[in-house]
Amino acid sequence: MPVPRFTKKECVKGVQIYRPFVYGSIAKPLDPSNRPAGISPEHTHQWTVFVRGVNDEDISYWLKKVQFKLHETYTNASRMVESAPFEVTETGWGEFEVQMKLYFVPEANEKAQTLWHALKLHPYVGDIEGQKERREAIVSQNYEEVVFSEPVEPFYEILTSGPPVPARGKGAKGSKQASVKKQGERSAEIPFANSEGNPFSVREEGMELDRLREAMKTVEGMVKGERAKLAEKEKVMEKLRKEGGEQLGK
Repeated sequence: MPVPRFTKKECVKGVQIYRPFVYGSIAKPLDPSNRPAGISPEHTHQWTVFVRGVNDEDISYWLKKVQFKLHETYTNASRMVESAPFEVTETGWGEFEVQMKLYFVPEANEKAQTLWHALKLHPYVGDIEGQKERREAIVSQNYEEVVFSEPVEPFYEILTSGPPVPARGKGAKGSKQASVKKQGERSAEIPFANSEGNPFSVREEGMELDRLREAMKTVEGMVKGERAKLAEKEKVMEKLRKEGGEQLGK
């Protein structure tokens, strides 16, 4: 059944609702002694690309399906995943960009949004050789927020109700999430501390800001030093110009 188009009058004015999620990939080298049957002998890794809620929070109440576009060499390179978990698992040997197209629930009355993720199979930082020897999983993921500005009323109700809450007793009802704020305010907060599989947190954000401040101090010090050197050179040039002028005047 077609979803009706809503007019501006049916939108919730002055409201922006943020919903956080993570997207990315996890790849692990194949064990030569325990390779899955039927895969190409050239394949070196098994990997999964995904779109998930932060800390695996349920996002299927606002996200209907995700289309993953793999490298054209894969059979059925365009994979549509219509229910959670929104992920695709494959094997391969090469790295490439994966297109992820997010389709929202019909009530959203919103256009699909597209993301790009660079699949990573190999370690590039830290103890690279040790990671390879231990066949450690390579996790590459990004934190993102989707912003729904002035959502239509049916979708507003879905967003503010949040994911279904399991009933605790007969006739029990889930309460609405107090997660909507006025336009310009954020309503989707990342967790305070990191957890397994989720490196995005308020604590990590604070540490990153501290690192940026220290980097800015270093850069400011370097700029100050360069300015001092430039000032000295200008003094030397001015002295040479004066001496040259005196010689010409003789």
